Amino acid sequence: MLLATVAGSGLALLDATAINVALPALGEDLGAGVAGLQWTLNGYTLTLTALLLLGGSLADRFGRRRIFLVGVCWFAGASLLCGIAPTLGVLVAARALQGVGGALLTPVSLAILQASFAPGDRARAVGAWSGLSGIAAAVGPLLGGWLIAALSWRWIFLINLPLAAMVLAVAARRVPETRDPASPRGFDLAGAVLAAAGLAGVTWALIEAGERGASLTVLAVGLTGVVALGAFIGIERSSRHPMLPLSIFSSRQFASANLVTLAVYGGMSGMFFLLVIFLQQVGGYSPLAAGAALIPVTALMLMLSARAGVFAERTGPRLPMTVGPLLMAAGLLLMARFGAGLSYMAAVLPAVVVFGLGLSLTVAPLTATVLAAADQRHSGIASAVNNAVARGAGLLAVAVLPMLAGLTGDAYLDPRVFTAGFRAAMVISAGLVGAGGILAALTIRNQIAGVADACPATRMTRQRYCAVDGPPIEPSRMPAEAAVPKDER
Repeated sequence: MLLATVAGSGLALLDATAINVALPALGEDLGAGVAGLQWTLNGYTLTLTALLLLGGSLADRFGRRRIFLVGVCWFAGASLLCGIAPTLGVLVAARALQGVGGALLTPVSLAILQASFAPGDRARAVGAWSGLSGIAAAVGPLLGGWLIAALSWRWIFLINLPLAAMVLAVAARRVPETRDPASPRGFDLAGAVLAAAGLAGVTWALIEAGERGASLTVLAVGLTGVVALGAFIGIERSSRHPMLPLSIFSSRQFASANLVTLAVYGGMSGMFFLLVIFLQQVGGYSPLAAGAALIPVTALMLMLSARAGVFAERTGPRLPMTVGPLLMAAGLLLMARFGAGLSYMAAVLPAVVVFGLGLSLTVAPLTATVLAAADQRHSGIASAVNNAVARGAGLLAVAVLPMLAGLTGDAYLDPRVFTAGFRAAMVISAGLVGAGGILAALTIRNQIAGVADACPATRMTRQRYCAVDGPPIEPSRMPAEAAVPKDER
């Protein structure tokens, strides 16, 4: 089950990071400027973000394994179209189709674990999923660099085909079917359309504002997007079967964890978009060397993510969700010192290691906290909401950050201009990620409502907090009666 879910979500994560390495080669081959590079990323992120909630709802209704398999097939077909795209416009359209497949498989992979594993094993399962999926994300730049050097940037997409075939074979045999028996029968198509239209309008306006300025067209499209998003909220309030049940945000823990996600993933996405381009255009790195520069993140995620999940269960999620983003912010500030002729050992490696330590400490506790704060039968929609927040943060960061840093037009081709813009962007990203850590310190609680009775204060002080909804990993250390909530004794 872990193999299928990690490999499935890894398909989307692999593409999401490998494409960053390919942007310079892709831009040269297809004649793209900064706006074209932004759309290459955001064409995918836009549909992914807009449809994640619908994907989670479909999974809860029709079965998580079934929707997962459909998502993998869809993603593979769209990857083929990306790999043979003759123009930038066709590539962006194919990337948008890829996002539809990603919206079906990404939230469902985690929901399968949450619904299928015994409560006492969920923290380890989520930690393993976070770490191994993070490896796919971190391996992406290295694999992408090798494929560009050996073959072509097109193989970043074509390699998904055999990987998808393996996922389908394993999932069909080993993943059990789960669903929400209370899931509503209708679908919120109006909400899905308004969400997609609103995100598209706002994103287009933000990207084009860097190229055209605040023209009448840009303002009109941006305002239309804002109105559509407002209408989306109104529809969700009144719909009998909303795509985004707003009641889920009545949990302060759930709302707070998603605000932390918004800040942390916004800053992180800006860094991943610009760093690998910087290493190639300013540092003189080859695509393979630029991808290999991020290997320490892979190693740290492999070694520490699962441990971070267990650590959060013992100490409570507030500490790792505070310290982790602050470490990430420190790594980003180290990157803000990069310049021409930078040494990997003296400059890049320390920054990447500090950032990777913070990322490893953050991801598993953040994911487990979000899922624990929602009812188990809503695990699909809870995972989808958090994924949508993370992808939406990346969507906005890629759209806004280059404009704020003065990176428009063909700026990435001028090393001097790009260096100044990159440094400004890293400072802004560090501020966002650091704000996420401060927000976690102020708002994240070390108890989940409804689980306090299972973790008496005297025991929590010495051993662990119930950061994950369910019995502790080692329940035998607690009195048998205390391990069961009063209303279930």
